[in-house]
Amino acid sequence: MSIKYIVREGFTGIRRAKLAATTSIFSLFIAVLLLGVLSRVGFNIYSQAISIKDMIEVEVFLFDVDDRTTNQIQQQLENEELVEGITYISKDSASAVMRREFGSGVEELAELNFLPASYRLNVNTDAGADQVENMVSRLSNIRGVDEVEYNEALLRMMESNLNTFGILGGGLGILILLAALILVYNTIRLTIYAKRDLIRAMKLVGATNKFIRSPFIVEGLLQGLIAGALAVLSVFLIFEFAIPFYLADLGTLSWPFGRWYFLVGSMMLLSILMGWWGSRWAARRFIKETYISAD
Repeated sequence: MSIKYIVREGFTGIRRAKLAATTSIFSLFIAVLLLGVLSRVGFNIYSQAISIKDMIEVEVFLFDVDDRTTNQIQQQLENEELVEGITYISKDSASAVMRREFGSGVEELAELNFLPASYRLNVNTDAGADQVENMVSRLSNIRGVDEVEYNEALLRMMESNLNTFGILGGGLGILILLAALILVYNTIRLTIYAKRDLIRAMKLVGATNKFIRSPFIVEGLLQGLIAGALAVLSVFLIFEFAIPFYLADLGTLSWPFGRWYFLVGSMMLLSILMGWWGSRWAARRFIKETYISAD
C-alpha cells in the first residue's frame, strides 16, 4: 500500500469537493470551538462552586462537658469519613470571637462566657447533600453533643445547580458532536459518490476495500486537524484578548487544571477523532461491493 498515494488522494479529495469540505471543516470548527468554550467556562463555574462549597462548615456545639468527654467526641468526629479537618473552639475562644466581630457593645455579654464550646468540621467537597445530612444525624446522637448546624439550603441549591448544569452541558455537547459527525459523514459520502467510476475501476483491477477507503479516512483526518487548529486559535483569541478587553470585570478565566495544554490537546484530539470517525463511518458504509457494482 502506497502511503504517498493515500495522503495525496486525501488532499485531492478536499480540493475536489471544496464546498462540501469547507462546510464539513466549518461545522467541525464550530462544534469543537463551542465545546472548548463550554469546557473552559464550565470548569471555572465548577471551581467557583467547589470553592464556595469548601466554605460550608458543619458546627458541632457541645454541652458543658468535661475534658474526657470532649476528647471522646473529637475521636468520633475524626472517625467520620467525610471529615477532612477539625477545629476546636473553646468557650473562651468563642467569647473572644464574639468581641472581635461585634465590638465593645457586647463586652458585658462576652464576660458571661455563656457561649458553648464547639467543633468546626471541614467536609469533603465531593460529598453530596444527602451524605452530609446522614453524617449530621449521626453526630447529633453523640453523647455530649447539643446541636449540629450547617447551611443545608445552600449546599442543596449548589448541588442541584451543578447537576442541572452538567446535564444541560452534556446534552448540548452531544448534540453539537452529533451534528458535526453527520456533516463529516455526508461530505465523505459525496466525495465517494463523485469518484464512483474510479472506485469501480480500482475494484476491477483488484484493489481492496481497505486500500480504497484509506484516502477518504485521511481526508477526514485532515478536516479534523484543520478544524481543531482553527478552534484552538479562536479559543486563545476569545479568552486571552476578547474577554479581558471587552469584559474586564470578569478577568481572565483560568485554564482547566491550570494548564493550557490540557484543553488544547483535548480539542485537537476530539476534532481529529471526529474527522476520522465520520470518514470511516461513511467509507465503510458506501465502499462496498454491492454499491460499487451498481450502475
